Amino acid sequence: MARIRVYELARQLGITSAALRAHLHEMGMEVSSASSSLDETSAATVKELLSQQLSAPSEEAEEDQGLEPITLPPSATVRDFAQILDTDVENVLEEFQRLGHAHLPNQILSPEVAKQVARGWGYRLTLEEKKPPPPTPPTPEPKKAAPKSPRIVIIEKEAQRGGERRFKPPPSSRPAVVEPEIEEEEVPAPIEEVPEEPEEPEVPEIWRPEAPPDAPSRPPVITVMGHVDHGKTTLLDYIRKSKVTDAEVGGITQHIGAYQIELDGKKITFLDTPGHEAFTAIRARGTRVTDIAVVVVAADDGLMPQTQEAIDHARAAEVPIVVAINKIDRPQANIDRVRQQFSALDLSSVEWGGETETVPICALDGTGVDTLLETLLTMADLHELKAAQDRPAAGTIIESSLDRRKGPVATLIVQEGILKVGDALVAGFSCGKVRMMNDDRGKALREAYPSTPVSISGLSPMPQAGDVFRVVENEKVARQIAEERRLAQRDARLRPTARTSLQDLYQQIQSGELNQLNLVLKADAQGSADAIAKSLVSFEHPEVKVNLLHSAIGDVIESDVLLAAASKGIIIGFQVGVDPQARRSAADEKVEIRLYKVIYDVLEDVRQALIGLLPTQTEEATLGEAEVKALFRSSRAGTVAGCVVISGKMVRGAEIRVRREGDLIYTGKLNSLRHVKEDVEEMESGRECGISITDFNDFQVGDLIEAFEIREIRRQVL
Repeated sequence: MARIRVYELARQLGITSAALRAHLHEMGMEVSSASSSLDETSAATVKELLSQQLSAPSEEAEEDQGLEPITLPPSATVRDFAQILDTDVENVLEEFQRLGHAHLPNQILSPEVAKQVARGWGYRLTLEEKKPPPPTPPTPEPKKAAPKSPRIVIIEKEAQRGGERRFKPPPSSRPAVVEPEIEEEEVPAPIEEVPEEPEEPEVPEIWRPEAPPDAPSRPPVITVMGHVDHGKTTLLDYIRKSKVTDAEVGGITQHIGAYQIELDGKKITFLDTPGHEAFTAIRARGTRVTDIAVVVVAADDGLMPQTQEAIDHARAAEVPIVVAINKIDRPQANIDRVRQQFSALDLSSVEWGGETETVPICALDGTGVDTLLETLLTMADLHELKAAQDRPAAGTIIESSLDRRKGPVATLIVQEGILKVGDALVAGFSCGKVRMMNDDRGKALREAYPSTPVSISGLSPMPQAGDVFRVVENEKVARQIAEERRLAQRDARLRPTARTSLQDLYQQIQSGELNQLNLVLKADAQGSADAIAKSLVSFEHPEVKVNLLHSAIGDVIESDVLLAAASKGIIIGFQVGVDPQARRSAADEKVEIRLYKVIYDVLEDVRQALIGLLPTQTEEATLGEAEVKALFRSSRAGTVAGCVVISGKMVRGAEIRVRREGDLIYTGKLNSLRHVKEDVEEMESGRECGISITDFNDFQVGDLIEAFEIREIRRQVL
C-alpha cells in the first residue's frame, strides 16, 4: 500500500508540518518527525477530517472579529507577553493557571494558549512572521562543496566473498575516496529544494578559548573520573570538607557537580562526572572544559571497564591524566599491580620511569590527598593556564535542571571574560538574562571569573549539558540568535543528506587538518574486540593511520557517539546493536555508524577506506618516440609533421613533448594523427604518420616527438 510523508500531506492541506503533527497527536496518531509516513487509508481519513475543519470558519475566528489586533514575536516569553498586554506578569501567569497551562515567567509561550489569554484581555493575537534570511551573495568562482553534515548511516554488512565489489569508485575527476555499498535503514523521500542560507558562525563542538600571552592566570579545572564505587565522590567530599554521598541515592553521583576549593591561596575547580554506566554520556561532555583528568581507581579492584572508558575519553580530549590509586587501606590493596595495568595502557608512572603521575590515596581519612592536590597545582603551573577577562563572558553548560521556584537553573563554568548578574546570554537554543547567580556553596554572587563554577537562573528553555554559552548585547539579540539556530536545525533536518563522511575526512587530510582515521570499536565479545583492535592498529602507512579511540564490548551507546563526534570519528560495530538514544544522538551529531557480521569485512573496509583517504600519486609512462622527416602545409591543420615512429607507438590524444637537439621546446597533447589521408588512433614502430598540434606549428626536420601518459598508482596500506 502506498504511503505519504507527513510534510507532503501538510503541503496538500496548506498547513505547516508542525501544525499537522499537532492535529495527528490530537487524533491519537503519533509521528516522530515531518519525514514520518502514513498509509494511504489513514492519510485519506486525516485529509477528509482536516479539510472540513480547516475550510469551516472557526468559532474563534468569529469571536476575534472586532478585537484589537496585537502581534507576538517568535519565541516570546510570558514576561514579553505581559508587556505586550500592558499588565503584570503575575496576572498572565494566573490566567495560564486557570486554563490549565502552568508557565514560568521566562518560559516560551504556546501560541494557541496565548491566543486564548489575549482574547480574554480583548485582543486578537497574530504571530509575527519570521523574516527570511538574506540571500547569499554570489561568488565570482563558485565551487561545488560536499555537504557539511551527513546524517547518520547505519550499515548492515553481511558476509561478502568472491569477486563481488564492495566499494564504489568515486568520480574520475576526484582522488580516490572510498565508500562502501550500503543499505540505509531509512531513506528520506525527495523534498523541495531549499535555497542555501548564509552560514551562521557557530562555536565548535569542542571549544577551548584562546588567551593572549599577557592574560591573567586562572585556576585549573579538574575532572574526576573512574569506575562506579571506586571513591570519586568520597574524594571530593574530603576535599570540600562536606558530605554529599549520604544525600544521594546509593552513594552514586546523580548529576555533574562543580566545586571550587582553595589551597595555600590557590584555587582549584573540580568537576565530578558520574561513574555509573547510565550516565556515561555526561562524562563524555565533562572533558570539554577540563585541564587535567584525575582517574580514580581502587587499589583492590584495579582497572575496570569504566576506568578504561574514562581514560579513552580523556585521551580523545587531549587532557593530561593523573591517576589517584584509592582505597590503599584495604587488605587486598596492590598498588604495583594497578601501576602495571596502567603501564600496559602507555600510562607508566613517574616512579617507574614514565610520565604519568600516580598518587596513592585513601579518600576516607585523607591519606595522600594533600600530595594529590599539590601534584595538580604543579601540573597547572607547568601548563601556564590563562584566560582573558576583557571580553564578553563565555563558557560551557555543565548541567541543567528545573527548579520549582527559580525555573530553569543551569550549572556552568566561565572560561573567558567575567559573567555578571544582568548579562544577556545565549546557550545553544536557550537564551535569557542572568537573574540570579550562586557559587557551589549557595552564596549569591554578582560576578564570576574564569574557571569559576556557578549556577544561574534566567535561561529559557532549559539548556543542554555541553552547550557553549556566550554573553551578547541584550536579550533581543540573544533571542534572535537562539531562534536562528532553531530554524537552521529544522532546515538541516529537512534537507536531503548524503553519505560523505569519508570524503570529508579526505578533504581534512588534504588540508593538513587530519592524518588519521579515528574509530570507536564495539564488539560482542572481548576476544573479538581484541582481535579486531590488534589488526586495525597494525595497518601502517607514513601518511595516514588508524587511531582507535575506544574499544569495548556491548551495544553502541550515546557516549560512543559523543566520543566519535568530538574526534570526527566513525563507529565500527561487530555483532552488536545500536541503543535507541545512540541512534538519535548519531543523527544529531552527524556520526556514521557501521555494523558488521564478519571480521574480514571490518578489516577490509577499513583498509580500503585508508587507501581511499591517501592522496593520489601518479607516474609517467613512455608510449613511444617519432622523428620528424618532412613538413607539409594543410589548410585545415596548419603545419603537419611527416614522421617515422622509431620506438613504441604514437597514440592520438596522448601527452607529448617536442625536443630539438636535446632541448625541450613544447609540451602538450597530440591532437591529430593520420596515415596517408586517414585519421588513425595509433601508429606502431617503423610506420610513417602525419602529426599536427593545434597550438604548435614550429616543427623542424629532425625534431623528436615523445608520447607519454600519466597513470595513477594504486596505493597500498599494509
